[in-house]
Amino acid sequence: MSTSTDTFALQLDGITKHFGGIVAIKHFDLQIKPGEIVALVGDNGAGKSTLVKIISGMYQPTAGEIRLNGAPTNFRDPSDARTKGVEVVYQDLALVDLQPVYMNMFLGRELRKKPFGTLDRREMAAQTQALVDELDVRIPSAKAPLSDLSGGQRQGIAIARATNWASSLVLMDEPTAALGVAETARVEQIIMRLRERGAGVLIVSHNMEQVFRVADRVTVLRRGTQVATKRIDEVTHNELIAMITGLTS
Repeated sequence: MSTSTDTFALQLDGITKHFGGIVAIKHFDLQIKPGEIVALVGDNGAGKSTLVKIISGMYQPTAGEIRLNGAPTNFRDPSDARTKGVEVVYQDLALVDLQPVYMNMFLGRELRKKPFGTLDRREMAAQTQALVDELDVRIPSAKAPLSDLSGGQRQGIAIARATNWASSLVLMDEPTAALGVAETARVEQIIMRLRERGAGVLIVSHNMEQVFRVADRVTVLRRGTQVATKRIDEVTHNELIAMITGLTS
């Protein structure tokens, strides 16, 4: 992927979403460079989920423009967004316990051998092993059953899968919400390795410490309105909380 600062992995211009007379998102702007991690933060009901659903193709914006790698685009649905290079890591991970890791990596995109179309399990396992090694997702083997893995390992596989198929952007919705301290640290290391692969990353998180550990920039939503977008080294923890809540000391 190009790392030119002239072309953004994702660019949102004036994104607005109405549900009847309710304004859920009002004129939201954001640019994410390839190899950049941006955190999206806000209180419950701030509009984060709505914005993620717009970027992932579940909702269409009422107004505004989405650009991927510099090109204007419209998503008809989530599958259209995936086709155009946007991958999402949801809290439920969307993995299949009874399948090995490599089948989860290629779920819905299985490699097949010619001429009869049988599954190319060897090639899928080899590609999966190479990717998890590169991202340092520590699992016993690409052929291990998913049911044998811990929560952190599963989250690592979900992130690796998204990274493998994303040509523009990886969206992450609370990627460590259900994990303990040690597994959270491992998953955060995997997320930060996405910079090296040139992926643009938008991560939704309520964990302010995590935001300061992994993000390059942070953008704040409050009641559907974008409050600010800051480099992470330009804002303090207390300032960020004040922007999220609207309360000042």
